[in-house]
Amino acid sequence: MSERSIGVLGDRKKARLDELARASASDRGGVSLVRDAARRLRRNPVAIVGASIVGLFVLVAIFAPLIAPHDPVQRFDELTRNLTVDSIPGASSDFPLGSDPLGRDFLSRMIYGARQTLFVGVLATLIGLVLGVLIGAIAGAFGGWIDVVLMRLTDVMLALPSLLLAITLVAMASRSSQWTVIFAVAIVSVPIFARLLRGSMLAQRESDHVLAARALGVKERNIVLRHMLPNSLTAVIVQATLTFAVSILDAAALSFLGLGDPDINRAEWGLMLGVDGQRYFEVRPELAYYPALAIIVVALGFTLLGEAMREAIDPKNRR
Repeated sequence: MSERSIGVLGDRKKARLDELARASASDRGGVSLVRDAARRLRRNPVAIVGASIVGLFVLVAIFAPLIAPHDPVQRFDELTRNLTVDSIPGASSDFPLGSDPLGRDFLSRMIYGARQTLFVGVLATLIGLVLGVLIGAIAGAFGGWIDVVLMRLTDVMLALPSLLLAITLVAMASRSSQWTVIFAVAIVSVPIFARLLRGSMLAQRESDHVLAARALGVKERNIVLRHMLPNSLTAVIVQATLTFAVSILDAAALSFLGLGDPDINRAEWGLMLGVDGQRYFEVRPELAYYPALAIIVVALGFTLLGEAMREAIDPKNRR
């Protein structure tokens, strides 16, 4: 190779090194997983649609007293006057969605139903999340026979269909109520969170930072609480979004089957669908269409948002 060729090759290497040095100097640091996931969520149309549905649902639930045109439990003379077994008043200027079978404003009950659905879904998901995280953390941290016993219990719960298990738990209660539905739906979601967190923590046990902490003599409790558990919760939080949709569907199914809150004055979509919609379907099918559509749309919103979040935090999708 001539001296000229060697000189050209050296210049190219030097130019490449200078380019890398400039890129390194201008680099402000790597993009964190959370920031990268948020960036991809903002660009994902599925996430935008899901977040819009969830945001609208939460706003309606929070501001229901301000949005609802009437009291959801009040019976109006103009509605009860024309109310018969074979005729339920439909939409009018004062009552856009008409009347329910007891002469109450159906639109106001639909709006307040969003608040009730949010309340049941949030509490059921939170209770299931806390219990599942507790079981999964204990199993993943200690391992051994503790892990075997806890995971066999979760396997038994996962072997049963979730709705069948929820029905069984509600049927065991002496008296059905709103709280029996919440706890039944929460218990159904516990093994899902426990399994997911336990798997994430087992993967963390062999990671470099955990092995380095053990080599430095860090106590096992501190390793679990400061290193393994925080790094394992991301997937569990995303799963909570998906579980929220399932909780809404399960709670509505229990109310539809007559195993929910027996209070007919409480505005709840599943109860409205089961008691009013089913009984008066031939007279006024809208009593079933509106609650069913609301349940489907809200569950779809949480599902879309949860799936988009799952794809966003997947390291395989990072660019």
